Amino acid sequence: MSVKQISATARTQVGKGAARAVRREGKVPAVIYGAGKPPVSIALDAKETNRLVYAGHFLTTVFEIEVEGSKTRAIPRDYALDPVKDTVEHVDFLRIDAGSRLRVDVPVHAVNAATSVGVKRGGSVNIVTHSLSVLAPADKIPDSIDVDVAALDINDSVHVSQIKLPEGVSYAGQDDATLVSIVPPVGEEAAPEAEAAAEPADAAKK
Repeated sequence: MSVKQISATARTQVGKGAARAVRREGKVPAVIYGAGKPPVSIALDAKETNRLVYAGHFLTTVFEIEVEGSKTRAIPRDYALDPVKDTVEHVDFLRIDAGSRLRVDVPVHAVNAATSVGVKRGGSVNIVTHSLSVLAPADKIPDSIDVDVAALDINDSVHVSQIKLPEGVSYAGQDDATLVSIVPPVGEEAAPEAEAAAEPADAAKK
């Protein structure tokens, strides 16, 4: 994956009051931490930061942050939004060292939906797991986990064990999660397996 460049300025003042002052200047307060080094408080351009966040894949993108001539590679770990304006209020960056592996949540995408056997028969693509937790080298974090649904018919599904992850990337979860399924049209009966699974639950309610 590519590394994106972003510039920032150092912040000497921290705390809620200082953060509000930074925002009034059209910037976003942020911090870089980790790798056994002291945290560094920085300020990012607000317009650029909001553009990056809303462009997607923000939390799986590695950035090279330049602060007064010094460059640091880091990945966003979290960000806060204004509850009213939905603008970015704060960003936490984690430093990454060469060769380090990170646990990240990667978005799951269904591809070839238009040619899916089940979709052509009136079914719909249902993304059951919207993001997958994986362990990946810092320089090989996938932008997304793409699940090909072209061959799926109605009531078919794809689980984690059925997909091939990129080289060096491993699943960080425990269960064989369902990623994507093709659900029948509204009003159509569910698959026999689904009905059978529902019967014990119905009986337990009586």
